[in-house]
Amino acid sequence: MKIEDLFSVKDQVAVVTGAASGLGLAFTEALSENGATVVMMDRDTAALEAESARLLSLGWRVEGVPLDVTDRPGMDRAFDGVMARHGKIDTVFANAGIDPGPGYVAPDRSHRPPENALENYEDARWDKVIDINLNGVFTTLKAAARHMKVHQRGQIVITTSIAAIAVEGGIGMAYMAAKAGAAHLMRCAALELARYNIRVNAIAPGMFVTNIGGGWMRDPQAQAAMGRHVPLGRVAHPDELKGLALFLASQASSYATGAQFVIDGAQSIGTAD
Repeated sequence: MKIEDLFSVKDQVAVVTGAASGLGLAFTEALSENGATVVMMDRDTAALEAESARLLSLGWRVEGVPLDVTDRPGMDRAFDGVMARHGKIDTVFANAGIDPGPGYVAPDRSHRPPENALENYEDARWDKVIDINLNGVFTTLKAAARHMKVHQRGQIVITTSIAAIAVEGGIGMAYMAAKAGAAHLMRCAALELARYNIRVNAIAPGMFVTNIGGGWMRDPQAQAAMGRHVPLGRVAHPDELKGLALFLASQASSYATGAQFVIDGAQSIGTAD
């Protein structure tokens, strides 16, 4: 088999949540540029309209569907709509997530802000992060499985994080709990859905330049500071996820399921110097 056929996503129908920016937009671009029809779902309607219009102007096949992943009836309606329009769903990227907020240690490690201590952690903050970053993944998985089982095939990819693997004092605990939960949810779903030829995997990114935290990582000084914690010596651009996205969405990964693919410049395994 030719390599371009092995990694082909041509004529697939894919759904990407959190698709209007950051990693979700990179997943959308990787798939649509290579011949897939991508249904972009995002709660940021302005960004969704702008990015879907931009990709359509390039001749790529995309659709924008405004959606908050915490809206469970809305998620079901959105997936039902994809099936009604296209007759199938081949690949789903359960990617939507929000900023974790600060952890119990200040970013410069100089002190411990008392408002972020465990006993002061706001219930509303915990509930919001868990609702979007974990419950939203669960809701997406449910909607995807319901339709993929009809055709006895499909790929689901969940965006977790290296925060699912290692605890970091500078990151809010709700985020780490949600991402660890999403990683284990991925494994549960992979076992259950394997008999239906539905593969479920996860991508665990390290530090990427996205809009998270108000886009502070777009500051070159912030990138330089954070890059010092990465053995490769830099933070990453979302485009660097596109190859892995194509691998997991295509037959190139036909025997991969229940796996979490870490892409973090070796940050999670230790310090090089």
